[in-house]
Amino acid sequence: MHGTEIFPHNTSCSGFCARCNTVHTLGPGKAVQHCHELMDKLDACGRADFDVPTDQADPEFSTNYLFGKARGQMFGIMTYLDRDKNEKTAKAFSGQYNGHWEIPGWTAPIIDPQEFQSLTETTEREIKRIGREMEKHVPGSPGHAELGSRRKKMSQGLMRKIHAIYTMHNFRAEKLPMPEIIHGQRGIPTGTGDCCAPKLLNFAARNGYTPLGIAEFYYGRENRSATRAHKQFYPSCTDKCGLILGYMLCGL
Repeated sequence: MHGTEIFPHNTSCSGFCARCNTVHTLGPGKAVQHCHELMDKLDACGRADFDVPTDQADPEFSTNYLFGKARGQMFGIMTYLDRDKNEKTAKAFSGQYNGHWEIPGWTAPIIDPQEFQSLTETTEREIKRIGREMEKHVPGSPGHAELGSRRKKMSQGLMRKIHAIYTMHNFRAEKLPMPEIIHGQRGIPTGTGDCCAPKLLNFAARNGYTPLGIAEFYYGRENRSATRAHKQFYPSCTDKCGLILGYMLCGL
């Protein structure tokens, strides 16, 4: 059974653009129809790597993952015109799929996965080591507090480095690192730039394609906050995507 569309004012993704002092928007268009087809494909195949032959299927990409402890995630389709004005589609999943950034046939993430891994693995190992060291101290003791402060600074420093490797493209043939797009005192929420719409728009802008519509739906076990249900459509989120989509849609 397919879900219903929840697109206020026929807007599926939007964000405030500081340059134009306005909110740029994009509607779903024909992408909804293609999303229904994608749902059917996931139902029938039971795996996200359905673009590869069955004998080459990776168990890591089974849809069982989406109905377990990890729960479901967002999927999206973009319809676009390529440089020769042919109408095509691209598909994306939010974040990582069962710990993987890439699946054959799906739009690549904005970051380079290898760069992300080399940036994080050493620091994350040290953060975990400090956490184990903290367990040897009584909570609230000077040693516990000092280690906690060091771990916090290390985590914040790592997040700043991670955010800096997200380079966003727009339809004015411009590009900027994510921290330069998001101004103000508020921090950048974890996972910003990893949702479907930013992945798809970045893919289009980098290649000189023209997006016609984007639609996103949730697939899998309901999330813990009960704000996302299986096969239901949702517009782009405001807390993460809303911070960058204004810049990314500019020029379209």
